[in-house]
Amino acid sequence: MIRLSAFSDEASSSLDGQIEALKRNGIPFTELRGVDGVNVADLTDGAAEKIREKLKENGISVWSLGSPYGKLRLDDGFSEEKLFHQLDRLCRLCRIFGCDKIRVFSFYNAGGKADTVFRLLRKSVKLAAEYGVGLYHENEKDIYGEKCEQVLELKENVPGLKFVYDPANYLQAGQSADITLPAVFGITSYFHIKDVIAETGQLVPAGHGDGHIGDIINKVGSDTVFTIEPHLAVFDGYAQIDGHEMKNKYRYKNNGEAFDAAVGALKTLLEENGYRYENGGYVK
Repeated sequence: MIRLSAFSDEASSSLDGQIEALKRNGIPFTELRGVDGVNVADLTDGAAEKIREKLKENGISVWSLGSPYGKLRLDDGFSEEKLFHQLDRLCRLCRIFGCDKIRVFSFYNAGGKADTVFRLLRKSVKLAAEYGVGLYHENEKDIYGEKCEQVLELKENVPGLKFVYDPANYLQAGQSADITLPAVFGITSYFHIKDVIAETGQLVPAGHGDGHIGDIINKVGSDTVFTIEPHLAVFDGYAQIDGHEMKNKYRYKNNGEAFDAAVGALKTLLEENGYRYENGGYVK
C-alpha cells in the first residue's frame, strides 16, 4: 500500500488551513514543518500539544517532523552545542506528536569535510536512537549529500541513518533520475514527491517533469509513504526553509489551489499505473 503524506504548510500557514487541505484531499498524514509561521523546531511544548490534539480530532497523524536539522554551514559560526540541543528538542517534540521520524540534512559548506559530516551525523543518529527516533536524510542541493554518490557514502559511514529520496532535488543538483533512482532506491525509506523540468529548473506537478515519478510508483514495494512537497507556489516561511530561487512553470490563484494541483497530479499518476484507493491508501 502507498500511503500519502504532505508538507501541509504549503497549503496554508495556519493549522486550520492545513487540516482543511489535508482532509479535502484525503491525506491522513502530515510531515509537520511549520504552523502559523513557526518552524517545527521552534514549537513550545504547549503549542505542540495543542497542534497534536487538533490534528487528532481531525484524524490526522504526524508522519515525520520536516525539520531543518543539518541545514547549517560548517564554518566559523558553527556550534555543535546548538546543533545537538536542537536535535534533543526535536526528539522531545517527537514524543509529543507520537512520531518516530525526523527529516535531516548533511550541512552546507561541507566540501572536503566528509569526516566532520560523518562524525556529526553518527552522533546525531545515536542521540536520536535514545529517544526511539530515526533520522531520515533528504538529498538537497548544495549540502554534502546532494548527489547519490555522497548519499551512498553517508549510508556506508553513518550506521543507522535512513534516507528520503527527492527526485527534484537530485535534478537541481545536476543528476538525472536515470542515475539516481537505480543507485539509491534500495536504501530509500520513503519518498518526497516533487518534480522539476531539468532543462529550465521549473517546478511542476508530479509527472510533468523529469523526476520519473511514474517509475518510482512502479518500483515501490507493498508499503511505503509518499510525502507530497509541491513547491508550486511561494508559501509562508519559504525563505526560512530554502534559500534557493523557486521557479514555477504554472501559476495558481493561491497556495491552496497549488497544493490541490500537486495532490491531484500524483493521484492521477497512481491511477494510471494501476493503483486504486482503498482503506486509506493506494493498492494494486
